[in-house]
Amino acid sequence: MRRAISICVLGLCVVAAASAAPAANPRPLEFASTEAVLRWINGYRLKPDIAQVPNAVRALSRFDAFRETENSAVYVGFVAGIIGANPRKAGDLIERMFEIKPEDHWVIVRAIAYSGSPDWKDLLNRYAGRMPTRARMIEKYEGGKLPTLNDIVYDKGTGGAFDKFGEFTTSVGHFFTGQKPSDAIKLEANSEVLDTLWGYYFATAEYGPIERIIRMLLWSKERSNPDKLTVGSMAKYTLASNAAHDPALLGMLKREVAHQPDDIKPILQEIIDAVETMEIARIRKEALAAIEDLKRKGPGYKRDISTWGQIGQGAIALGCVAAAVTGQVEIGVPCVVGGALSGAALNYWTKD
Repeated sequence: MRRAISICVLGLCVVAAASAAPAANPRPLEFASTEAVLRWINGYRLKPDIAQVPNAVRALSRFDAFRETENSAVYVGFVAGIIGANPRKAGDLIERMFEIKPEDHWVIVRAIAYSGSPDWKDLLNRYAGRMPTRARMIEKYEGGKLPTLNDIVYDKGTGGAFDKFGEFTTSVGHFFTGQKPSDAIKLEANSEVLDTLWGYYFATAEYGPIERIIRMLLWSKERSNPDKLTVGSMAKYTLASNAAHDPALLGMLKREVAHQPDDIKPILQEIIDAVETMEIARIRKEALAAIEDLKRKGPGYKRDISTWGQIGQGAIALGCVAAAVTGQVEIGVPCVVGGALSGAALNYWTKD
């Protein structure tokens, strides 16, 4: 009996020793290209692997994906979502991101500010000394002189649903506090913001960023302002394109229809119908037709389609980013993601 007990005790000791052993560090993934990082980002919300996030950021820096701010927004949004969703691990993650090129430190600063983490200002303070070239940027964010995602504003434009939203202050996601945006500091709901919101969603699979994208949909009916029409059209197209590959996102859109204002409800329903019947291309063609119509008839807008390409390059390039992260890059989408050859992006957007 005594021997049996001693064996059991020994066994327990072995188990205890094994359980106390430190876990081995996960082997870093090898990213061969920006497209490989994007594919990983697309799958992240289905199989989160937070330990690999700094590795992905370092790879993007090696590939010069952060050279142009307007083409980096999806990555900024992704990192912001990771920080916002994991406040207890944020410090360790940020520490491991400092191996990127110093000129790319702006990505870390903006991601922290956009994260909505309760202590985001403390994080900026803590790491300011590690990013001396971004001292002014950090100072402005801490002083409220640069906008964050809490400061997104939606111009009323042509009225309708945006008038109904009015003083909308509902808190959604990790980065929306419910506070009314400052009158002095505002973040325009443009193509770069649209890209950022998609990045945040890819990191978290939360409804918050999707709610903000849905609010852009009314601009897909805009008939006076070319920038709003482009952004609204891309919001509509990317919701449909991504929902076609993301059942959870499609479910969100379906649940949300009943809660939308009358001006947005039919647009959202049109997106759902297009996804369920796989008529995504129709949304793109209808958007092009609307752009062409405004080009011909719009008050004071004497612009040809090449100028439209310049006006909407950010949003059109976003369409390529959205295509890439959903895996369409594998079937020949002619986009240079993260480097933004906007001419190629425009060719994809405008082709039949």
